[in-house]
Order: sequence, then C-alpha cells, then structure tokens
Amino acid sequence: MSVGREENGARDARLHAPATARNREPILEVLRRTLPPRGVVLEIASGTGEHAVHFARNLSGVTWQPSDADAPSRASIAAWRAAEAVANLREPLDLDVCREPWPIESADAVVCINMIHISPWECTEALVRGAARLLDEGAPLVLYGPYHIGGMPTAPSNAAFDESLRLRDPEWGVRHLEDVVRVAASHGFSHEQTVPMPANNLTVVFRRTGRAGG
Repeated sequence: MSVGREENGARDARLHAPATARNREPILEVLRRTLPPRGVVLEIASGTGEHAVHFARNLSGVTWQPSDADAPSRASIAAWRAAEAVANLREPLDLDVCREPWPIESADAVVCINMIHISPWECTEALVRGAARLLDEGAPLVLYGPYHIGGMPTAPSNAAFDESLRLRDPEWGVRHLEDVVRVAASHGFSHEQTVPMPANNLTVVFRRTGRAGG
C-alpha cells in the first residue's frame, strides 16, 4: 500500500494498493453473480477504498457501505468517495469486527477482502458472528484472500506468504478453508462455492441458512 500524494500543497488522503488493479475485475465478476440486485452491501475492512469505489460504480443497483477500524483507511475511503463522486457509495463506518455492537443494524450482503489472514483468528470468528446477526436467510457472505486447502498451501507462494505473515505477527497467517467453513456453519451459513482467483487467491461464497450449528 502506498501513501497519498501531495496536491496543491495539501496531502491527498487517498491511499493506493497495487493489488486492487489486478483483482478488482475478477472479484467484481463473482459479485455480479452473487449479490442481490438491490440493497445494502456492507464491506468489512475496506482498506484504501479503491475496491469500494470500483464495485459501487459497477453495481449501481446496490448501496455500498464501506467500513474500516483504521482511521487513515477511513480517511482514504472518504477521499476516494469525494474524488470519484459515486452516488451509491456511503461514508465509511468505524467498524471493528471484534467491537460490539456494530454501527449498522442490517445489510443485504457482507463482503470482506484480504482481512482474515492479517488479523487474529478471533477476528474471523467475530466477522462471521456479526454477519450472521445482520443478514437474513439467503443473503451472501463473500470472503476473498489466500487459503490453505486440505491442510496444504494452494501454491508455494502462499506457503511463503504464510511464513512471512507469521513472522510479522504470530496471530496472523493464511487460514485453512475448512476451518472457515466450519465457523461459518456454526453461525448458520452454508458454503455455496469457492472460486479460483488471480495470484492463487480464492473468493469463497457463503449463504445465510437461518440455522446455526450446521
């Protein structure tokens, strides 16, 4: 992620994540098939806000609600929103998945990109638990990022990435897909599909079934 630049003597708060340009179109294609045509989509850990701008612009029927627990990220999201003037993109919420209650009462879908491997495991649990409270039966929870499957990395690069994450913070790391599916099921989500993505990532789609403990 790169910092904002200077414009007319003032710092531009917009941050830039190079990976966004590489993955936003493949993710968008899954979202087109998965999200409802209308309603509020809550994005957890929106980061720079570049995904939020792109998805809101291309999914004009929904209202895109970005959020982040990090103040500089929220400033970046707000700056991108102001610069791009996308009508269906809301101001970012200060939302930490582990801090309850969340500052939103309901949503029609929840999307989370590249969070669960750079946060402690309890954040994944809190994310799923919070999404279960917000979503009605049939609503999607969409997660994007790297995963291990069957106890193994999906590529050598993911093994190296996992090692580098754990060196930065022992509580971080590439998650095992089976563990995420298990936690989702315990909160009433069925695993609908797993879609291969660029750079050995996956988009994982869950649906709220209305039944916990499945």
